[in-house]
Amino acid sequence: MIFSVMESTEKHQRSLSFTCGVLVLFLQLQLGLTGDCPADGRTWVPFGDGCYHFVHGAEDKIKSYTFDRAKTLCQGFELLTIQSAEENDFVFKYSPEVWKNNVNIWLGMYYDTNSDNMKWFGEKPVGFSNWEDSSSPSDLMPLDTCVALHTNTGKWENVSCLEQAENGVVCETDQKAEKVKQKPSALLSALVILSVVAIMGVSAVIWFLHQKRNLGTSIFTPFEYHPPFRVLDSDRSCLVEENDNVP
Repeated sequence: MIFSVMESTEKHQRSLSFTCGVLVLFLQLQLGLTGDCPADGRTWVPFGDGCYHFVHGAEDKIKSYTFDRAKTLCQGFELLTIQSAEENDFVFKYSPEVWKNNVNIWLGMYYDTNSDNMKWFGEKPVGFSNWEDSSSPSDLMPLDTCVALHTNTGKWENVSCLEQAENGVVCETDQKAEKVKQKPSALLSALVILSVVAIMGVSAVIWFLHQKRNLGTSIFTPFEYHPPFRVLDSDRSCLVEENDNVP
């Protein structure tokens, strides 16, 4: 029975060590990596693997930007490119947080004369699209064809790159993971220690109750108290009588 208790204890210790190891690994990953958006003094919003800067703020007067001007406002970064329905939905839902009214956002798309198709800047093919439902063909020249996103519907529309000015600009760049240089705070370290202690305490209580239920009170048999040897009263009386007979 003692061997069974020892074996169960070893299994419990291995399980506890594994739990603590997983917790420490998770905390190391959380402390060691962080999403990195440009720190250039502008507001960048992280989403997925990208960072987004909404150029035009909430003002009483909405500004307008040509396509070329919109590209220069991104200051080395690309205009908005949308690769999925989730990304399109993010821009559609976040836009009211930035603009008071419905605006049209320039998309970083151009007409590629080599393939006779629209492409994103950076030579990325257009895998996802969300065009407006319209049966009328576009009368724009291919080289004058750009695309804008309507923030009231999330739909895309072909617009002129040269003659049309849109009032929304969103810049985009990749979000990269970097090692965090600063040390974890004292509060976070204390929380880690308390979490490990709590896990160990709860595990010990569960193990104790489990053993008590399975073994009953026999778990304490190796530690039972045995009083020291005492001389019986009858033996003591015999000793007294023998002493009395001694000359």
